[in-house]
Amino acid sequence: MTWTSAAPDGRADALITSFERAGYVRVAPAILQPAEPFLDLSGEDIRKRMYLTTDPQGRELCLRPDLTIPVSRDYLASPAAGAPQALCYLGPVFRHRAEGAAEFLQAGIESFGRSDKAAADAEMLALGLEATAHYGLGAPDIRMGDVALFSALIAALDLAPAWKRRLIKDFNHKTSLVQDLDRLAISASHARPEYQGVLAALAGSDPDAAHALVTDLLSIAGITAVGGRSVDEIADRFLEQSALGAQTSLPRETRALIERFLAIGGDPDEAAADLRAFAREANIALDATLDLFESRTGFLAARGVDVGRIRFSTAFGRGLDYYSGFVFELYDPSAQSAGQLVAGGRYDGLLTRLGSASAISAVGFAVWIERLAQRRGTP
Repeated sequence: MTWTSAAPDGRADALITSFERAGYVRVAPAILQPAEPFLDLSGEDIRKRMYLTTDPQGRELCLRPDLTIPVSRDYLASPAAGAPQALCYLGPVFRHRAEGAAEFLQAGIESFGRSDKAAADAEMLALGLEATAHYGLGAPDIRMGDVALFSALIAALDLAPAWKRRLIKDFNHKTSLVQDLDRLAISASHARPEYQGVLAALAGSDPDAAHALVTDLLSIAGITAVGGRSVDEIADRFLEQSALGAQTSLPRETRALIERFLAIGGDPDEAAADLRAFAREANIALDATLDLFESRTGFLAARGVDVGRIRFSTAFGRGLDYYSGFVFELYDPSAQSAGQLVAGGRYDGLLTRLGSASAISAVGFAVWIERLAQRRGTP
């Protein structure tokens, strides 16, 4: 394990100053954070890389593995919660990594409460491009997706609610999504787990009574928590497995429809035309989501972004569970830096899951300062 002071250099400070000039207020969340929000919301990609500890009261804490959740938590605890707020940051994050230091710098932006979602999305990508240009990379590879399009497709299909939730959750984890489709395609009589009888008995029962029963059984067995999950959360997962097991096999034509959707790509204009044709032929209502998609493209063009350079794919997602709409990543086309240089997107559901009583729109991105600074030829 390699540690570094992750001190900002002049270029990183100048980048944050440019964000401040664009109207974003600089914030500095605490480095030590409660672990539960990351364990619950960020997905396995972050979970397995976190540095965990425990306080004297037994509460699980962590060194922050990213800054989106800490900035979001501080926003919700502030008097500005619920109102539009534009924030930026620069500071260290901490993750187990096979290569590179365990402590490294990230800069970024989080924008909360804006109702003009298409314009806000476009602003994030435009400012992300300004960040790479700040480090001498004026034309990065642009990869873009839209989780909301996949969610709209799945919502229109004749699937059990538990399977719809599962497919949408696994969209950002392509191996899991393929496994889900495979499992749905197999008859319920195949590959049953050892506890299939219990799951079958619970399927269709009163949800509250079933939850109470499973919780009692876990408590009797002396189980209090597993992998950061409480008994209630374990019971919820077990009952979800019951619902998943009750789904009949996935019709071949439904899987073919999903796979056809996931094969659509190109620049945003090409993809929008293909998606509208797909929606008409499949008789699936995607109009509202596609209207937002096309409006975003218009705002990008108005900001001077060459939309013909954007590589959009309906199958593109990011490895964090909380993304719910527009997502993007910027890469070095010369492959001098492994991994994304800038990445982010829309996460409208996150603040509700962090405790907000009402939904708050949210979009942002992170900048990998270390990767940008290591590029050869940067000034």
